[in-house]
Amino acid sequence: TEGHIIFDSVRGANERLLAMGTQAEATATGGVNSFDEDGYSTGVYTGTNQSGQDYVAWCWKAGGAAVSNTDGSITSQVSVNQDAGFSIVSWTGNATGGATVGHGLDKSPDFTIVKSRTNSTRPWAVESSVFTGRMLLNTTDAVAQFSHLKPYTDTVLTLEVGTTSNESGGKYIAYCWAEIEGYSKFGSYVGNGSTDGPFVYCGFKPAWVMFKRTDTTGNWAI
Repeated sequence: TEGHIIFDSVRGANERLLAMGTQAEATATGGVNSFDEDGYSTGVYTGTNQSGQDYVAWCWKAGGAAVSNTDGSITSQVSVNQDAGFSIVSWTGNATGGATVGHGLDKSPDFTIVKSRTNSTRPWAVESSVFTGRMLLNTTDAVAQFSHLKPYTDTVLTLEVGTTSNESGGKYIAYCWAEIEGYSKFGSYVGNGSTDGPFVYCGFKPAWVMFKRTDTTGNWAI
């Protein structure tokens, strides 16, 4: 057993976040030493390269080195792949209600995961066009009718004064997906408790599926 570990090129090589907890960002020497043209390189690190252990990785390509985005009232650093509908967004909070940060997608995100990089007590906030409210990636909780990021627009995420997304001086990272035909699909369904379960239409053969019960507690499943 080992927790999911998240690395990205915007925060930098070997800078880890742990998806199963609220820990702040930390350096994991040897975790992901570099992001390369055809993959990534690791060193010696329990979470990515322990001798004889099996690993799996899911990788999304954004837009390379981050660039400044001034669409919002807070300048963000954004790496974006509009064709695939994926962006990585970094910003520093200012504790101002209604502050905004640009996400670069040129389309309203359908799924957003946000985490404080500097505060070790703040959860992973998950918001989506599929449901109203917020879920936490690091818990089994149902949807909570409360939000720190909505409304979404084609250019910005709107923040509220709060430690989840806009604490004064706090550093944040967001992973944003906009639904693109043939690349990604976001939706919901109601279970029927039958072996002949619901058919969920994607429009393509998915290579990766993540789901979570929304009306009560339940694990995230991949």
